[in-house]
Amino acid sequence: MSNRGQSYGMSREVQNKIDEKYDQELEERLVEWIMCQCGSGVERPEPGRVGFQTWLKDGCVLCELINSLSGANKPIRVIKSSTMPFKQMEQISLFLHAVDSYGVTKADMFQTVDLYEGTDMVSVQRTLIALVRKSMNNLNYKGDPHFLSFLKAQENRRDFSEEQLSQGKNVIGLQMGTNKGASQAGMTGYGQSRQIINNP
Repeated sequence: MSNRGQSYGMSREVQNKIDEKYDQELEERLVEWIMCQCGSGVERPEPGRVGFQTWLKDGCVLCELINSLSGANKPIRVIKSSTMPFKQMEQISLFLHAVDSYGVTKADMFQTVDLYEGTDMVSVQRTLIALVRKSMNNLNYKGDPHFLSFLKAQENRRDFSEEQLSQGKNVIGLQMGTNKGASQAGMTGYGQSRQIINNP
């Protein structure tokens, strides 16, 4: 999946946290939308994060996707399947440039390496969701009009015991500051030169 070796320590922990956020249900919905939008020329990928990454890695499916949303004014004129890494990354970059021109904000866009090396497939999903949001009112949109309805925020209820709540009252937040060691001794008014006095 990735061209890098195995990561260890903190890098591994960070990668595990990113991988935990990957949404399998969202992947399935995105695959259905992309296949519906692009038509019969696009084959279904193998299920799972690795299959999804491999499917999108060469950039061809993504370029077909943005072209299908753009109607007659296709932003990517030539789409060629290639096994050469720099060609695949170039096509991903062309897709990202076209998505930027389409109106998706840069904050919602993944980096080429996130997809190519599979290091952050969550951001790839986020970019595709932003593209769905932007294109839903477009005449060229062919997907489910209620695609985003399942993405509504879900309640994350937390129940604290009385003991935990009472412990929280004893904590003084650092925003309140402290006066330990505070003194105005030796301070002069602003703009005045420093007063040096020799005491015998």
